[in-house]
Parts: sequence; structure tokens; C-alpha cells
Amino acid sequence: MKKMILTATLAASAAMSAQMASAARDYIEVVGSSTVYPFATVVAERFGKSTSFKTPKIESTGSGGGLKLFCNGVGIDNPDITNASRRIKSSEVARCAENGVTDIVEVLIGYDGIVIGNSQKTDQMQLTRKDLFLALAKKVPNPDGSATTITNPHKLWSDVNPALPATKIEVLGPPPTSGTRDAFAELAMEGGCFKFDWIKDLKSEYKAEKKLGNKTAASALKQQYKEICHTVREDGPYIEAGENDNLIVQKLNANPNALGVFGFSFLDQNIDTIQGSVIDGQEPTFETIADGSYPVSRPLYFYVKKAHIGTIPGIKEYLAEFTSEKAMGEEGYLSEKGMIPLGDEERAKVKGDVKALNNLVL
Repeated sequence: MKKMILTATLAASAAMSAQMASAARDYIEVVGSSTVYPFATVVAERFGKSTSFKTPKIESTGSGGGLKLFCNGVGIDNPDITNASRRIKSSEVARCAENGVTDIVEVLIGYDGIVIGNSQKTDQMQLTRKDLFLALAKKVPNPDGSATTITNPHKLWSDVNPALPATKIEVLGPPPTSGTRDAFAELAMEGGCFKFDWIKDLKSEYKAEKKLGNKTAASALKQQYKEICHTVREDGPYIEAGENDNLIVQKLNANPNALGVFGFSFLDQNIDTIQGSVIDGQEPTFETIADGSYPVSRPLYFYVKKAHIGTIPGIKEYLAEFTSEKAMGEEGYLSEKGMIPLGDEERAKVKGDVKALNNLVL
């Protein structure tokens, strides 16, 4: 029986290889994060001009949307690479495996800060992560001091913190499919949420139960604190503005009272009209993101389908271009576009893993 299954698997693999070889695309298809999109586009353009390969097709679908497409299967109808402004989840790796995508190369390319910005036409906002949580969470801690929550009643920034202006809370941001939204929830919202001791204790209890192997209890605790910390309100103050960060920047220029959530590179490219808010006393700058002092920063990745290497032309060469010193090095052209480069040791490890095409390990 095992021999029959193995024979069938090999036959299916051979058929897939034959199908790809007989009708292979002659260009690389990349989907995924809107934050990584401008970096990937620059690399693709340089790659197309400096090699004999066609310029890769780069599509901005959001991190979640890109990983969904990437995990749909192996073959020319599926993308070769997906960009992500967060790390792939174990559930996504499992979905990939279910659809035959079992060998994946992870490429960490650099870092990015998540900016909460507004128009230069108005004052710069001085915010804390606690302010952001209280302004944007669906449920907030009960003001009576009990370990309970209430529906978020805050309408003005001054409702959240008397030191803030008495202007309407209006924040333009990405949808749930975006890696920027995921990272904002984890880094900014959760960071503010854990300023309340009883909520922070839920995570400590979760870790303790997980360590003891109590999966059911651990899962319930995790769901409880994430539901409080990560769930964004839907009653108006948070406005989903799609995956296009450039559109958010345009809307901020049209509405000086609004704030927007987007990647640092978009601030860097629009610094003449947009300013980043100070978060927990730190401005979003190249230096504060690089040294870790800016609290809302995250790693950037892309993922490669090994089954397509050698069939879709140019993937190895694209990887070499992206991970070269001239691209992602300390003085590389991607840093000129606003990406924060990896340190020397991290960069060397990434290059080694990419050259060896090492499989992703979570």
C-alpha cells in the first residue's frame, strides 16, 4: 500500500513538473504586502534592466491576501513569491502544505516602522500606545476599575487623554487582510492594552498554561486577551482605507484632522506634506527604527516557492539581486527608499540561507 501511495505521489509530482515545463511563464509573479510592494518594485525594475530576464510582475494584495494566493498550490497559475509585512503564520504554513506547497524559502529583507501620521498643515500628535488602544479598540477597560470591559465610548482624542486636542478621533488605516493592520494590532494596540495590569495578567496566565501543556485553557486565555487587545472598533473612528497606502496619504492631505496608519517608507516619500506622530516619546525616523527605540516597528519578508525555482526563469537571479549588498545593504538602494537595513550578522545569515535555499523553519 505504501509503495502504491509513493508511486502515485511521484507520478503526480512528475505530471505537475511536466505541466509546468510545457506551459511555463517566462516571468516571475509576485503578490503580497503593500508595504513591501515599493521595495519589490524597485528590485524588479533593476533586475529587468540589468539581466536577460523579463521584469517580474509585482501585485499589491496585502500580506494575508498574498499568502492565501501563494498557498493555493504549485503550478503556473499560482504566484512564485509573496511579500509580507509580518511573518507567515503556522496556520498558513499548514494550508500551504495541504495544497502541495511544502518547500518554502523565507527571506527577511529589513525593517519598517508603522507610522501614525497626519498632515503638516496641523500640529504633530504626541501619543502613547495606551492612547491608541483607548481610541481604537472595540472594547476598553471599565472605568470603575473592575476586570471587565465596556463598549468604547470615546469620540474625541481629549476623551482618551485630556492632554490631547478636543478633535474627533478619525484614523484611516488598512483592512484586516493587511500585514500593517496585523502588526499595528500587535505592536501598538496590544502594547497599549497591556498598560492595564489585569489584561497583561491574562497573557502571563496563557503562557503559564501553555508551558504546562494545558492547551484548552491556554487557547481560551489567548483568545480572551487578543479579543480585547486586537479588535478594532467598527463604529466610525477607524476607517478602512484599503491596501493602498498612497491613498491614505492623499486623504490626510485633504483632511488635516485625520490620522493615518502606514509604513515608514510612505512617510519618507511624503515628508513634505505628512508628519509622523511621536509615539511613547519617540519620533519615527530611520535611526529610531534601526536601533529599536521606536516602539511600533516590524520585520519585512518575502516567501519563495521552491517548486517553481528552475521552472519559472530568473527566480534564483531575482533572489540574488534582492539580497545583494547594493540592494539591501547598509548603503543599498532599498534604504534610499525608506527600508531599514538588517545588521551585518543578520544580513549574512539571510544571504547564506537564500544561497542554500534552506527551507522555512517556524
